[in-house]
Amino acid sequence: MRVLLVEDDAALGNAVSEQVADQGHAVDWAQTVSDANACLDAAAYELILLDLMLPDGSGLSFLRALRRGGATVPVIILTARDRISERIEGLNAGADDYLVKPFDLSELSARIAAVARRYAGNPNPIVTVGPLEVDLAAHVLRRDGKTITLTAREWHLLEALMRRPGTILSKTQLEESLYNFDSEFESNTIEVHISRLRKKLGKDAIETARGLGYRLNSMASGTAS
Repeated sequence: MRVLLVEDDAALGNAVSEQVADQGHAVDWAQTVSDANACLDAAAYELILLDLMLPDGSGLSFLRALRRGGATVPVIILTARDRISERIEGLNAGADDYLVKPFDLSELSARIAAVARRYAGNPNPIVTVGPLEVDLAAHVLRRDGKTITLTAREWHLLEALMRRPGTILSKTQLEESLYNFDSEFESNTIEVHISRLRKKLGKDAIETARGLGYRLNSMASGTAS
């Protein structure tokens, strides 16, 4: 999942960026409203982590502008403002969740996962796709009852495919979901990860739509090697 962090505090920004990246997500960090708007112009995000007090404007005004423009990207507010009235104002402006500083980074990870599940249309962390059982919260994958170990990149590539079942995702869409602006990767990186996933999940688990991209095959029954 590609995440935009909008936070001007250097220490907190570094900590959150590292936590989100350690969970396998791609994260771009903007420290001003202006930088955040530039990021949104350049890339598609699946989640925004938003501070409310920014050097060049209000995070709340930024959020309201997003929603007026029709943006549906989920937003979690990260702020020191802890009054009930301020929480209500943030939620009414279009936020999906509200986390008060200081917060535990593991709680942030859990809230990110919960919001992502809701937007995928399935709040249940246990998802079954053909012979695969996936616990999105615990990051546990089983095929026919046998646990399969994935790398962080493989896991989030699988999540990207699962969030849009039956939909073909292009190589570019998958790259944008996995990598931020600063990442360097080979032109065949997605193909390599897809190949490794097929070896673990079964050769028919992921379909290739030639010239278009990939999608998860919910009816796959091939044997993993």
